[in-house]
Amino acid sequence: MRRSAVGLCVILALGAIILSILQSAPPVIEAERAKDYIGQKATVCGKVVSTKYAAASRGSPTFLNLDRPYPDHVFTVVIWGGDRAKFGEPEVDYKGERICVTGEIESYRGVPQIVLKKPEQMRVEKQ
Repeated sequence: MRRSAVGLCVILALGAIILSILQSAPPVIEAERAKDYIGQKATVCGKVVSTKYAAASRGSPTFLNLDRPYPDHVFTVVIWGGDRAKFGEPEVDYKGERICVTGEIESYRGVPQIVLKKPEQMRVEKQ
């Protein structure tokens, strides 16, 4: 009887841990829906359809626009120059790829974006 009670407690504890992990995972959304998640952490997925490395601009940002090209873009991934080396040549390496990025969704001039600092925030999906 005592063994089964201990076993049940272990199973319940593991279940609680797994449930906690699943509940804390950010939602996975398509780029078009990101505007509804401003200020929240989420994973945003879409195809990189236009890119720009603005090397001469302040901060040397790289922009990856998902699903619709600039200037009609619906979501932008931003990689600042100080973090760029961690990502290779993102404007070349990821163009045409379907990617998912995780982070806090911000709004810049009415367009949702996530700023990437680490490669772990992005994954390329198999097509």
